[in-house]
Amino acid sequence: MKKGLLAVAAVAAIATLALAGCSSGGSSGGSAGGKTIKVGFAQEGAESGWRTANTKSLQTSLAASNGFKLTFSDAQQKQENQIAAIRSFITQGAQAIVFAPVVETGWTDVLKQAKQAKIPVILEDRDVDKADQQYITSRVGDDFEKEGETACQWIVDNFKGKNANMVVLQGTAGSSAANDRTTGCQKVMKGSDVNVLDQQDGNFTRAQGKTVMEGFLQKYGSKINILFAQNDDMGLGALDAIKAAGLTPGKDIQIVTIDGTHDGLTALSQGQFNYVVECNPLLGDQVAQVVKDVVAGKSVDKLYLAKDEAFDQAAATKALPTRKY
Repeated sequence: MKKGLLAVAAVAAIATLALAGCSSGGSSGGSAGGKTIKVGFAQEGAESGWRTANTKSLQTSLAASNGFKLTFSDAQQKQENQIAAIRSFITQGAQAIVFAPVVETGWTDVLKQAKQAKIPVILEDRDVDKADQQYITSRVGDDFEKEGETACQWIVDNFKGKNANMVVLQGTAGSSAANDRTTGCQKVMKGSDVNVLDQQDGNFTRAQGKTVMEGFLQKYGSKINILFAQNDDMGLGALDAIKAAGLTPGKDIQIVTIDGTHDGLTALSQGQFNYVVECNPLLGDQVAQVVKDVVAGKSVDKLYLAKDEAFDQAAATKALPTRKY
């Protein structure tokens, strides 16, 4: 009887795979040729609420139920761990490699190895530098420079003529997200009357955001009018430091952040943040489709950008009940 049950289960499994292979369009379709795709995903870490949502999105879309055999690695924000993971994927014979680079530079050797093994590499979220673009098949992510421009344009518009002073919490040093958001902000700040008092790396974490903000407050005190945090988590950490200093976040110091997480929009809805620019972490479906297309021998675009919004207090309040992350 056990043998009979096993046989039935095997037939059902084969039928399920066959049906998945016949599906078309979207990430709900099956893998290339109806066969399971072996993919390695090297995530850069778990430093924020945004990253947690991003990881979940990728793991859900690259699941066995969608035609994938996924090997996952968390690099704990260390490039050497990510390089080791990618090399392991190559050795294991992955059909595709997906990763979110901790920093932009230093990938040439391992990417060459992937190319020599004829394994396509798809970036999700962050980017690598121009020198290594030749080894990348495609990238699915957000427009970080535009995010920086949007955030700082709000600051320029709302503090015009006030000679306001701003401090900046930058993301992980050397990451494309931090580099591009800084570039975008500087573009729109050029020629404005907003004075940048200081900017330091908060590593995209709530804890370091709080620590760096404490240092800013000790050094500049009530001179600070604006905080631009390059992600919600650093802004939330800074918010705690501002409260501890006896100041009112959102009033004494206005706060602008990037991400649009549930916690960030909650702070905005409550008036503790003043403006939030979205960086969409739900990239899994698009990544899965790109992997399927590449493995199937189809052509793909070099870049796929997610759609990002921006929120004031009213928009945040409206968005919160259905926010997915």
